Amino acid sequence: MSPVLGITLLALALSSRTVAFIPIGGSGSTHVSITRTALLQKVKETCRAVVEASGHQFNPTGSSFEELVQACLGPAASGDVSAGMFRSALQEIYAQNGVVDLNHYFSAKHHFNSEAFLEGRGLITEGVASIKANVRNENFKAARATLGRVLHTLQDFYSHSNWVELGNTEPYINLIRPDLPLENLADVDTPTCSDCAGGTCANQILSNILKKKKLTSGYMGISSATKPQGKCSHGGTGDMTSEEVPRGGINKDDSHSGNAAFHKAAVNAAISASLQLLEDIRGAAGDHDFLRMMGIARSSVVCFVIDTTGSMSDDINQARSIAYKIIDTKKGTQDEPSEYILVPFNDPDFGPMIRTTDANVMKKEISKLKAKGGDDAPEMCFSGIQLALTGAPASSDIYVFTDAIAKDYDLKDTISALIRSTKSRVSFLITPISRRSRRSVSAASFDDYKDLALASGGQVIQVSKKELSQATDVILDTSTSALVTVLQRARNSKDETFPFVLDGSLKNITIYITGTSITFTLTNPAGVSQGQNEASGKLGTIQTVGNLRRVRLTDMQTGTWKIRVNSNQPYTLKVTGQSTITFVYDFVEPFQGPHPGYAVINGRPQAGQPAKLLVSVLGRKGPSSVTVGEIGLVTVSGSEVFNHGKISDMGNGDMLVTVDKVPEGEFVILLKGNDTVSNSLFQRQSTTQMSVSKVNIEAVIDSSVEPGQTFLLKFRVMTEGAGGTYSINVKNDKGFPMSFPPSLNLQTGQYANANLTITPPSNTPSGTDATLTISVRSPTSSDFNYAVLRLSVITKITDFHQPVCKVVSVQADDCPKHVLKCSPLRWELSANLTDGKGTGIKRITLQQGNGTLSYTSLSAPVVQATYSASCCSQIVEFIAVDEVGNVGRCYHSIVQSGGPPVLTLSLPLWLCLLVSTFMARP
Repeated sequence: MSPVLGITLLALALSSRTVAFIPIGGSGSTHVSITRTALLQKVKETCRAVVEASGHQFNPTGSSFEELVQACLGPAASGDVSAGMFRSALQEIYAQNGVVDLNHYFSAKHHFNSEAFLEGRGLITEGVASIKANVRNENFKAARATLGRVLHTLQDFYSHSNWVELGNTEPYINLIRPDLPLENLADVDTPTCSDCAGGTCANQILSNILKKKKLTSGYMGISSATKPQGKCSHGGTGDMTSEEVPRGGINKDDSHSGNAAFHKAAVNAAISASLQLLEDIRGAAGDHDFLRMMGIARSSVVCFVIDTTGSMSDDINQARSIAYKIIDTKKGTQDEPSEYILVPFNDPDFGPMIRTTDANVMKKEISKLKAKGGDDAPEMCFSGIQLALTGAPASSDIYVFTDAIAKDYDLKDTISALIRSTKSRVSFLITPISRRSRRSVSAASFDDYKDLALASGGQVIQVSKKELSQATDVILDTSTSALVTVLQRARNSKDETFPFVLDGSLKNITIYITGTSITFTLTNPAGVSQGQNEASGKLGTIQTVGNLRRVRLTDMQTGTWKIRVNSNQPYTLKVTGQSTITFVYDFVEPFQGPHPGYAVINGRPQAGQPAKLLVSVLGRKGPSSVTVGEIGLVTVSGSEVFNHGKISDMGNGDMLVTVDKVPEGEFVILLKGNDTVSNSLFQRQSTTQMSVSKVNIEAVIDSSVEPGQTFLLKFRVMTEGAGGTYSINVKNDKGFPMSFPPSLNLQTGQYANANLTITPPSNTPSGTDATLTISVRSPTSSDFNYAVLRLSVITKITDFHQPVCKVVSVQADDCPKHVLKCSPLRWELSANLTDGKGTGIKRITLQQGNGTLSYTSLSAPVVQATYSASCCSQIVEFIAVDEVGNVGRCYHSIVQSGGPPVLTLSLPLWLCLLVSTFMARP
């Protein structure tokens, strides 16, 4: 049950927590190292295929995440491209991998313990079906979560069974092929192990089990020492059966003198098995969506949430104009948005959310928007924002166009929780009209928007409808790659000087000041200044529109700059730029147990404790190209309080940061260091505000639900504050019917249990991902916490038959044996593809080969495929994917003996075996 192959970095925690992997000693390999190795290898393979298919060479300049992403995005990524999304995606997968140990510590099937082979494979089968369905629906975050859990169970097979003791060096492909039987399993009455008094014998498997190639796994007893007579134990700390004859254990979680060779063999098999699984998912998803699932895309996403009521005609036209401008000016460049998202809202309607990677599709959809009705009433603004926050990738910029207050204000806590969970920024472009202002809007009606914008690191830009086109330049600024925040502050009213550091990696540096009655002076490191009245000065250009002042620097001096801002009204200050030097982070908490570590907190950190963060720093050439000096917490509003954190370097750019004193109220993370490439100091700031809470919520969802079925979620709540009646509010972004208690009576320090049910309608499409937000508020409303969960709706799959390929003919007689004589001669292959027992072939894709692939109608019972290529390209592999994601492969080589191969891409043995099995099927 411990992480594969090591006293590890796995952190176990409470149920609403996900798990971070932080090395704390031990030996051998771990789930994290195995998963990392497999993911990076498969990502590199996929990147190479995509780049070379576009006619370019895949040549990363180094081994860092940043350089891999840069090379993967190809020639269009000629400038700065951030690897932050990729790094975050990896961390999500690692974390969910560890959740299996947390939530299923006693479950044999989740770890292939106690000979639960059929049940374990069932989990893998169900999980892979869920991953493929989620990817089809572009629910990549849900797919990553399930992928992490499935990989854990799959990897455990090689550590907890006797697969490698039987002499196997390749993975057991039947685990990911539910159409193939699990064979030669030891039954419950068959003894499998000899006694090991010392507990760490080299090989306890009985000779007759080895001879007959019987498959077994160790029994694990946490609360009982009982196991079937003669059976192997799992062994190690916590396994009570290991003291019962036959004593000892066969797990290869850790490497010691008795099992070092088996440990290494289990690691290698687990890596290969992980690659098998990833290749299957890649085939079903397609290369581009596989990379999107892994967070490899240009980092900018254009997301519009637009009010479509009658008074918004001009605003809609401006939003349409700016969308067209972004599409037209950035197409084909590194700043071309990786995705476009549109959410309209009115009263009482909102949505649907439209998301696409196709710029022309977005043009078409936004051209359909028309203003109608609802002139005098508040709108469903928060409902539209909720759809955007749950549908857009994490850390997105979302722009809301409206001229009215929100009608659905009961969603404010939900929006606040989603902002903190996704780390996305929400900005509002508000154009209030006098008639609606008189009838339904007071002077403070937009405060909710200001609160949410400030919490997310966004802005509230108030302009007249005539000025809106000028204000939208801020959207052009942020729809770019590698955007970072150098500084962000908010003040109610104050004359204050703000220092900030600019480094040599920064480009396109922009300063935003929002507020009224503002004067400011900007000063560079050399002492040269420019005031707010100099539209074009020595330091930059200043644009003023409505309550927004936008300063675009033309002076790019490195060092400490200062800006003095004076106003008797509230204002915000933000400094941004483009740079690959950035960081990703999570708040974590320690946990004690057999494998102590740190758990990522889903919600606000607990009050009364030091704040701990797991921070991953990215530099221009990896973490080695930056030196971190300070990491701490700083307030955005009010007087600044900076607390230097104690930094523990965990390797690979990961750091554990402990801040003993947490600022009161809302705070952000500030990081300072040195860029060794430019030899200049840098600073970066997180944008999402956070605060502590005395409320704790424990809840977890780690399985899917079928359409029409009711899902029961058990959760519990505790407070370290005053007892009383705490209000409970749960929202989901799909509008599924739910039931839950409206409140819980809490006593200090004691958990109260509750049940929630949610029922997706029977017509819900498979692959739908619902986001549930549980929020709990104290009786006085002074304290608030949340948990954000995801529930996948998956139709039960009964078709596990892969499409079948039969090569009909190969015409390659004219191809020579030697490389110098291959051109311009050609060869040709014909094959028939069928999916007679399944749901029908959906897609056929060329995977290897530089030739041309054509095929007849996919709706035909037999699809005839023809491949033609130069004799210089001697290998072809293409895949057929059916409607539920089963992947069949056609592979053929015309490499001739007696001469060197012309173009041969070597395949691992497991893939050759897979191809042979596939080709041999009738």
